Amino acid sequence: MNCITTPLTELKEVEELQDWLKRRQKNREKRSGALFACGCIDSQKAHFIAGCGEEFAYKLVITFSEVRARELYEDYKCFDENVICYPAKDFIFYSADIHGNLIVQERMKAIQALLEKKRLVVIITIDGCMDKILPLPLIQQNILHISDTDHIDSEKLIEQLIQIGYERVQQVEGHGEFAVRGGIIDIFPLTEEVPYRIELWGDEVDSIRTFHIQSQRSIESQKEIILYPATEMILEKDIIQEGIQTLNLDLQRQITVLEKEGKQEEIKRIRSIIGEVVEQMKSLKSTISLDAYLSYFYTETVSFLDYFPLEQTLVFLDEPVRIGEKADTLEMEFRESMIHRLEKGYILPKQTEVLYGTKETFARIQKNYAIAMGVLDQKQNYISLSETVYFHVQSVNSYNNNFEILVKDLLRYKKQGYRVILLSNSRTRTARLAQDLREHSLSAYSRDSLENPVQPGEILVTYGYLHRGFEYPQLKFVVITEADIFGAEKKKRKKKTYEGQKIQNFTDLSIGDYVVHENHGLGIYQGIEKMEVEGVTKDYIKIEYEGGSKLYIQATQLDLLQKYAGATAKAPKLNTLGGKEWHKTKSKVYKAVRDIAKDLVELYAKRQAKSGFQYGPDTVWQQEFEETFPYEETKDQLTAIEETKRDMESIKIMDRLICGDVGYGKTEIAIRAAFKAVMESKQVVYLVPTTILAQQHYHTFVERMKNFPVRIDLLSRFRTPSQQKNTLDGLKKGLVDIVIGTHRVLSKDLKYKDLGLLIVDEEQRFGVTHKEKIKQLKENVDVLTLTATPIPRTLHMSLIGIRDMSILEEPPIDRLPIQTYVMEYHDEMVREAINRELNRGGQVYYVYNRVNNIEEITNHVASLVPDAHVKYAHGQMREHQLEKIMYDYINGEIDVLVSTTIIETGLDISNANTMIIHDADQLGLAQLYQLRGRVGRSNRTSYAFLLYKRDKMLREVAEKRLAAIREFTELGSGFKIAMRDLEIRGAGNILGSEQHGHMEAVGYDLYCKMLNEAVKNLKGIGEEKNFDTSIDMDVNAFIPPMYIKNEMHKLDIYKRIAGIENEEEYLDMQDELTDRFGTMPKSVENLLQVALLKAMAHRLDILEVKGNRQEIRITMYESAAMDGTKVPLFLEQYRNQIKFKVGKNPYFLYSYGRNDKKSEEGQLGKLKELLEEMEKVFKGISCDKIS
Repeated sequence: MNCITTPLTELKEVEELQDWLKRRQKNREKRSGALFACGCIDSQKAHFIAGCGEEFAYKLVITFSEVRARELYEDYKCFDENVICYPAKDFIFYSADIHGNLIVQERMKAIQALLEKKRLVVIITIDGCMDKILPLPLIQQNILHISDTDHIDSEKLIEQLIQIGYERVQQVEGHGEFAVRGGIIDIFPLTEEVPYRIELWGDEVDSIRTFHIQSQRSIESQKEIILYPATEMILEKDIIQEGIQTLNLDLQRQITVLEKEGKQEEIKRIRSIIGEVVEQMKSLKSTISLDAYLSYFYTETVSFLDYFPLEQTLVFLDEPVRIGEKADTLEMEFRESMIHRLEKGYILPKQTEVLYGTKETFARIQKNYAIAMGVLDQKQNYISLSETVYFHVQSVNSYNNNFEILVKDLLRYKKQGYRVILLSNSRTRTARLAQDLREHSLSAYSRDSLENPVQPGEILVTYGYLHRGFEYPQLKFVVITEADIFGAEKKKRKKKTYEGQKIQNFTDLSIGDYVVHENHGLGIYQGIEKMEVEGVTKDYIKIEYEGGSKLYIQATQLDLLQKYAGATAKAPKLNTLGGKEWHKTKSKVYKAVRDIAKDLVELYAKRQAKSGFQYGPDTVWQQEFEETFPYEETKDQLTAIEETKRDMESIKIMDRLICGDVGYGKTEIAIRAAFKAVMESKQVVYLVPTTILAQQHYHTFVERMKNFPVRIDLLSRFRTPSQQKNTLDGLKKGLVDIVIGTHRVLSKDLKYKDLGLLIVDEEQRFGVTHKEKIKQLKENVDVLTLTATPIPRTLHMSLIGIRDMSILEEPPIDRLPIQTYVMEYHDEMVREAINRELNRGGQVYYVYNRVNNIEEITNHVASLVPDAHVKYAHGQMREHQLEKIMYDYINGEIDVLVSTTIIETGLDISNANTMIIHDADQLGLAQLYQLRGRVGRSNRTSYAFLLYKRDKMLREVAEKRLAAIREFTELGSGFKIAMRDLEIRGAGNILGSEQHGHMEAVGYDLYCKMLNEAVKNLKGIGEEKNFDTSIDMDVNAFIPPMYIKNEMHKLDIYKRIAGIENEEEYLDMQDELTDRFGTMPKSVENLLQVALLKAMAHRLDILEVKGNRQEIRITMYESAAMDGTKVPLFLEQYRNQIKFKVGKNPYFLYSYGRNDKKSEEGQLGKLKELLEEMEKVFKGISCDKIS
């Protein structure tokens, strides 16, 4: 109890309720009917739930919709943090081949809380009570406990993990996966934020550590871990056998029924579907989409209601009439859907038994102590009531920013001796609000603690969030929220720690991929081959060139190799091994790169020399304005805002580029910069590529600035001539502060009184002439450019100090995840998906990527849902026509939009929360990723349905495709590939299209490397050494297949070992390998040692080191920076053992003496000693500084 909930105990009605509970507890047999709390409203319901039933360990709150459940959850958190939501499973679409495990994850977290916490409040929708699930004891039996003192049979553990729904993969990248590498087992439990690594010594647990998903490095040790199942369908071998028999019997019965009706196609379909399911079970591959077959394996199932002990649970029903109606609708929809599917041969009869009916569910609810809450005293059709208690509660006035009326009401409350609590979502604002109220002679104070009671006549301003305020007139107690004072509900997002950069740089290379070798050009990667040369084993990378010639390069030279990445999908031309064309291409590109680097550096210097308007520090209004942002800013966003303001407050002219994916908060940065400019009486132009975007940004700006005296106008085709004229006059006279528009704002007739800031959205989408006009506007105005194409990290690094850039890589936190389903196309499915979205008042995107028959498809979709308004859009339409359709869609006049993949890049339609992608297997991952980003932009769960036609694809091809899409649904490595595509586009945008050709010629990575070097040279940072050092010693230096089995991981490690530059990186790599793959074999230690020696040799301008058991030959680079006068000094150290030969490439030849060790260790030790000695003599560095 705290000072917000304590006053409830003084209510006569609450006393009556407590009496009723006591009576019920005494007469257990005579329990009949629920208590009805009449007159409860909005957020007061959460207050009521928090304030009564203290003696119960569990409170279960049942409501009618997902949005309402979320509201209750947010309101309840204001009184008690110990609350969770239990989401309902999707009955209708559970038969998808693949679906994200997001809902299972949330449900498992709820079960975990239920088992681990002594007290808990659970909020659930009625559909969450209706599905049949396994009894809690069965789930408890399958929770695995592992401690660091245990003995484990790893084979048995693997079997157990598969049985409880974990999926075995090569490398753990998402929840519900596990990987095994020798004695190391990585597991990512559904209920945890980080994955675990168990290291075994024989069968003994040596250590348990958490590790970082991106870098795969360990974080900290753990004593023990608890692994909850990753599925709600736990299948043991004997249960599977029985289940398959029941399944086959049901199949035979259904076939007999269908045969009587002469339905041959349906028989074929159901046979193939059940055949696949049985096959999947026998191989125990995964239990992910078997929920639909629950009733074949378990006869005893329960409802979630049965998870709670009757005597310790108090159930609250939020509006029982609406709950009952919702349950009826669900049951009816489900039955209809099942009948259709049965007739069409998609399911078997027993599959329809996964749901408890409305009556049965309410009967279960009434076994508990139940309190129904409602605004009105309605006829109750679903529950019987034993008593009704009437509460007298009122909602609070809406003040809509009118502070005077608020003060007037507060003075009235004070006079009447009311206790008043004001809730604010911002801690900084609580103190200021209390201060403002004190100035109006109100006794207001602010504090974070809610322990001490509020006295009559006092006003407590504290931090908290509720949707709406409420008043208990009998108690003289009132709670007023910020939403009541300032209008529109504002909600802060919870912060989540950001995981940092993606570390993989060698994106999944597989045999047959194009690669670029810096010295030999473009070839095809053919895999890793182990070769033994004169008794020494090493791994070589095999590359095939034009005409079938092959090149073998040592794995230690991998830093010269990049995966070829171009912006188009067409195959590049291979080079001939030993031919001159590659060198020509390379020098041509290098020249172009030098030119662009020179231009960039000069341009930057020129801009630095000019001075612009200097803005002052933030005003109080600026702070207030920023506090009204309804979300928690991400770390990247805050950095970008800070950098932008710093630019504006400096003397130089701002030219900043902000890159970030759609929905990552770029617009908010622009809005704050615009507000800052307006505060200093400057005008702002916001330039966007399309009319629709102009319209959207206009609404966003108006909404954000509505409480401040800022005039915002829109210039676009949708404005009448008189409106446009009005805007033009306003701009000339300085009456319009911000103008948002398409290239219309660039026309000559536009004159500004005092333009201070230009914001350009998606600059790459403007034509050349527009860009020229923009340049003229830019002359001495601050410029902020926004782009949604992610700018690659590598390119960003090389442009630091040439172009000011802010990068938003951190996704916004509270975007609800998108529930993704991959399934075979059938009309029933489409009808159900569309109807479900329209029933909750949303809109649907239907993506169909062929223009020639898009009209047919649209008509077909319209025939499935005759009540819906269906329209289509594609890129070949006239611009005006397309704009009109998109405009209607945004305004909610179209329910279903069938469109090609042109769905407007920056469009934010928060009401479109279902996307259906027709023939998803035909689209690239990058396209799918971008499309999927179009839904899921509101506070509801969004759905993405990826449909394919089963019969038109071969089995293996389909499997591969689906596996790829599956990875993409969980944001696995498919996501990285998609990012790669987009990055290449981003690079083209930022450097201009003429550079695209050069990028294509040498591949994107090498291009970035060259650009980086060129920029460094121009800035005078380090002269380039244009040669590569190679080391060839008589030692086994390779990664054995037993140490790293997966070739892709092996390649990645080889590439990173080849990139080692100093002792620190060498030790770091050593730690990582031991951490991820266990103790290093000798050959891997040698490999690391060779890489370190190579870096040392390169610093000394050594071209090549060749060594065997007799001698070591060290060849110098022809223009090595070596002082020849010091050679005798070096030779003297080794007397007769070393000779020096002069020539084009001078070299030192060391011959082993009698006492020298010639083992592998000895050879590498001797080479290290020679190099350290050379460093001392020629560079004048003491040995301890070398590393």
